[in-house]
Amino acid sequence: MDAELFPRDRTEPAPGAVHLPDWLPPARQRELLRACREWARPPAGLRTVHTPGGGTMTARQVCLGWHWHPYAYARTVVDGDGAPVKPFPAWLGELGRGAVTDALGADAAASAPYDIALINFYDADARMGMHRDADERSDAPVVSLSLGDTCVFRFGNPRTRTRPYTDVELRSGDLFVFGGPSRLAYHGVPRVHAGTAPPELGLTGRLNITLRVSGL
Repeated sequence: MDAELFPRDRTEPAPGAVHLPDWLPPARQRELLRACREWARPPAGLRTVHTPGGGTMTARQVCLGWHWHPYAYARTVVDGDGAPVKPFPAWLGELGRGAVTDALGADAAASAPYDIALINFYDADARMGMHRDADERSDAPVVSLSLGDTCVFRFGNPRTRTRPYTDVELRSGDLFVFGGPSRLAYHGVPRVHAGTAPPELGLTGRLNITLRVSGL
């Protein structure tokens, strides 16, 4: 009830990590969802990711700009249909720079252009284990945008997958940016709350759009 009566405030779960609730207005969320649906189509579309140890990620993924596979980048979907990765659009890079400016200030956004998007789709049973975004050669902040169902986002520290960490509720339209001393912090998604997406969005499940600077 409190969340419906009062606006949610900006929080900083760790140094260099900022949560900005409701950053994307509803119309922009719908535009981004339409784009994600196009990107998810084959070739180089939404795929299941398998880890070298034989595990399977429960969140499915599509990449733009550079194709991520555990634990490297390529220009083709080397662990899928082999097609060239879809291009990273300039407007998405501008969205990333605007996100960093709003979260961390203009100086933090004055880096090389964003050129990678990892788009993860979570159904009700999907999870993401604690991990670090450590395969890039750039230390530019990571930008995370949420669409659809609310999730528990667990944001930790750069040293260990275990405590200390903070659980943050990410809803549709929320922005989370992490850079500086938190750029290599462990983070994950232990829970998705099914059926919590805004009805007007027309999405069952959760989409997370993560923007990065490759440095490649």
